[in-house]
Amino acid sequence: MRVLGAGDNVADRYLHQAMMYPGGNAVNVAVFAARLGARAGYLGVLGNDAAGRQILRALRAEHVDTTLTRVVQAPNATADVELVGNDRVFLRSDRTTALFELEDAHLKAMEEYDIVHSGYAGTLLSRVPEMAERAQVSFDFGSRFDPRDAEPYLPHLHLASFSGGHLGEEEAGLLVRRVLDAGAEYALVTRGSEGALLGSADGILHQEADRVHVRDTLGAGDAFIAGVLVGIGAGRDLRSTLVAASAQAAQVCQVNGAFERGIPFDAEAVRREHGTNDNSNDDQEAVTA
Repeated sequence: MRVLGAGDNVADRYLHQAMMYPGGNAVNVAVFAARLGARAGYLGVLGNDAAGRQILRALRAEHVDTTLTRVVQAPNATADVELVGNDRVFLRSDRTTALFELEDAHLKAMEEYDIVHSGYAGTLLSRVPEMAERAQVSFDFGSRFDPRDAEPYLPHLHLASFSGGHLGEEEAGLLVRRVLDAGAEYALVTRGSEGALLGSADGILHQEADRVHVRDTLGAGDAFIAGVLVGIGAGRDLRSTLVAASAQAAQVCQVNGAFERGIPFDAEAVRREHGTNDNSNDDQEAVTA
């Protein structure tokens, strides 16, 4: 199975650790798919600074093909993360460098993949119909979605994913049904400690979250998406696919960053620039998906 992550990347800068970690929805899904045995690639734009170079090294170390990865003379996209109590909070981000317009050559390259995954933090939503002519398309709409905005693209999607930690069980189920009725082949709503729902023409399945000692939930949803894509692509039944996806998400919650491979950075300089205070670091005990 061949999976292409297309779109965003980011260096997640953990101010409380003075460490930055490779991340971004498209990067994470590519990495986690590769870890599950898929042939994965990343289509996107990196900066040529320390953050960009580390993301490039991490992709290659994780056996993700970087043939379609472009490096430009600019700072890499970043997101600053601070610890507030036991919660990691995104303070600010600059994703300018990671934003790009899809070219004809990119569309042509997608024909070499079974699945192309992208998400809300990139610029490719409007190109989903064209992408779907080349490969099956997966899209992550994140948590700040309006179903009305998503609906025009749902008939083109193999998998439509949503972060629904803010939704009740009934609301999440209604969202899954709405997405399927609009034409998506599969609909996934992850709900953190409440587990996840996966819908298809055969109905809706609920997957309980694994109970683990949580260090960091960043990237868990992306790991779940990758697990679903690879499981379906491998022809596994949906129940075993969900169990495996939940287990991978739980593993991600036990490491720093989406998939570790962090490097130090000057957190004090960032704090001085933005006036950010420090907080102590504590792990959490939780159920997560």
